Amino acid sequence: MGDAHGTGRSLGLDPAFDEFVSRGSARLLRSAYLLTGDRGYAEDLLQVALVRTARHWERACDAPAAYAYRVLVNLVHDRRRHLARRVVEQPLDDHDVAGRPVVDHAEPVIDRDAVIGAVRLLAPRQREVVVLRFFADLSVSDTAEAIGSSPGSVKTHTSRALARLRELLADDPETPNHQMTEVPGAD
Repeated sequence: MGDAHGTGRSLGLDPAFDEFVSRGSARLLRSAYLLTGDRGYAEDLLQVALVRTARHWERACDAPAAYAYRVLVNLVHDRRRHLARRVVEQPLDDHDVAGRPVVDHAEPVIDRDAVIGAVRLLAPRQREVVVLRFFADLSVSDTAEAIGSSPGSVKTHTSRALARLRELLADDPETPNHQMTEVPGAD
């Protein structure tokens, strides 16, 4: 199914791009999901980010991950601006909530959900920095490049975001207070 010529390659791009996609797509998708909170939209953003990276491969090939993250962050900003202009939608009341059985989830799932929920409550720039630094495992300089900021600004946003996450998670009675003290790179 690849292309019309049956070669299996759809665009005839540099093999380094194919390798980048194979190695980096999962991390980019995870980052997109953490930035948006919507799996379907995250998949769409990943596809757009990869297409734009492919179109500008000559420029992006030196640091493709940084380029792709920059595109991803810009797409998230575009989405935020678009959503800010839309009429706010209200969910329909769910009348059958009381009749649903309560499911007992494992502790790690609860912890993960609490952390993801807390990350979603951060200010947009803080959320971007936390996602790129700790979930995508980018360095301070790579994060700065991806969001178009200085390394000092990234450090400031990281510090404030971690402090806010500690507050949010300490307020959650189902989340242990020690959770955010174990974030890699927070020392």
